[in-house]
Formats: sequence, C-alpha cells, structure tokens
Amino acid sequence: MSTKEKVFRYVLLVVVLFITIGPFLWQLSTSLKGAGEDIYTQTPEFVPSQPTFLNYLKVADAIPVFTYIGNSLVVAALDVVGNVVFATLAGFAVARLQFRGKKVVLGLFLATLVLPGEVTIVSQFVTIKDLGLADSLVGVALPGMIAALNVLLMYNAFRQIPEEIDQAAVMDGANSWQRLRFVALPAVQGTIAVIAIFSFIGAWDDFLWPLIVLQTPDKLTLTVGLQYLQGTFSNDQRLIAAGTMIAFIPIAVIFSVLQRFFFKGVEEGGVKG
Repeated sequence: MSTKEKVFRYVLLVVVLFITIGPFLWQLSTSLKGAGEDIYTQTPEFVPSQPTFLNYLKVADAIPVFTYIGNSLVVAALDVVGNVVFATLAGFAVARLQFRGKKVVLGLFLATLVLPGEVTIVSQFVTIKDLGLADSLVGVALPGMIAALNVLLMYNAFRQIPEEIDQAAVMDGANSWQRLRFVALPAVQGTIAVIAIFSFIGAWDDFLWPLIVLQTPDKLTLTVGLQYLQGTFSNDQRLIAAGTMIAFIPIAVIFSVLQRFFFKGVEEGGVKG
C-alpha cells in the first residue's frame, strides 16, 4: 500500500468518525456547560470552560427521570428476554427440525420484513386494546417481544453448525431439546448477544409506539418523558442535552458488557471443537 493510499484511508476514517461521533460529543459537551457559557458561538467549543453536572441534577428535578428509566428498563427487559427465547426457539425449529410447511413459515418471516412497522401499528393497537393491555408497560413490550429479523438471524446461525455434529447427537439418542441445549446453543452465543443488544436498543429508543399506548404520566418511558423536558425548557439546550446523555448511558453500559459477544456474533460461523 502506497503512502498516498494510507493518507487517503486515514483522512476518510477521520471524516467518518467526525460525522458519527461529532453529534454525540457536541451533546455531551453541551450537557456539561454552565449557565454562563454561550452554546451558540460561531466557533464550536467542545471543551466546556465551566464544566458542571448541575444540568443533570436539574433534569431529575424537572421530570421523574428515574421513574421513566425504570419503565424503559422493564419494557427493554421484556423485549430482550422475549426475543432471545422465542427467536432462538423459532430459529432452531426452522433450521434444524423437519415439519410440513417449513418453507412457507420461512417465507412468511421473510415477507414480514417488507412491511414497515407503521403499516401494522393500527392493528397492533387494536389487538393490545382488546387484550386489556392499553396504557400498560406489558402492552408496550408485547409487539416487540419477537422480531422476524431476529428469527432469521438465529436461523442463519443454526444453519452454520455442521450437519455431522447434529446427526451425531441424534445417533447418541439426543432429543430436540437436548440438541438445542448442548449442541446448538453453545455455538450461537454471539448471535444471541447481537439479538439482545439490538432488542434492548430498539425497545429503549422506541418513541412512537409507547406514545400511542401510554396515557398515564407515571407509566411513560424515558424517550416519551424527555419530550416534556424539551417542552418545558425549550430555550435551555443544556438540560435537553443532559437528558439525551441520561438516555444514552444504559445503552453504553449494555454494549460494554456484551461487546465481546457482539463481535463474536458478527463473525460467527465456526464451531469450537
């Protein structure tokens, strides 16, 4: 590789990094700026001259942020558990079990990816309302507890397991549950981590569906509750930035804990011997 090519790659990397990380750094910087600092200067200043955590304390005083965080964690936990359990079972069934209509089921999962979520949101709300789950956290979590994309991810992960290993388990007398537990699951831990991370982020960041389902203020999730902050303090971008950072922290923690499994899932396909 020539010197020019290296320089071009590094410049391109810096540009992409600035585009992706720049808005986050600006929000973080704004959330730490004191009341005496001007955040609308022509020359952006990423390093606060008067750093303070007072904006975060003001967010907690303005809205019941810890209640909203607890509600979001409940919804996210239900979605993560639901997707990990049901997507794993469905993916294993479609990939490893033989039953009539298997190709039809797989085709239906693929077909659901074509439809945007807004197409089915009315029917979802009617179903949730008929079940008596409107204005409840379970009603918010239920439609997201299994996603077709996650089923297909698990289906693809289970297909990567060599057929010989699966057949050897069958010859040893293992039933379907034993094959799933002792043969298949150890080989797809990375994909399960990917599903867990995506499910958590999707549930945590969701705004439209909780806004439709929830009416009681104490049951609002964090993304919906932060809108009250923006409406109340629309002129103080410091508090809005602090609220955004509070919403980001759980996602950063989850990814930090599961990152080694996440990258394993990205390149998963080999089976340990």
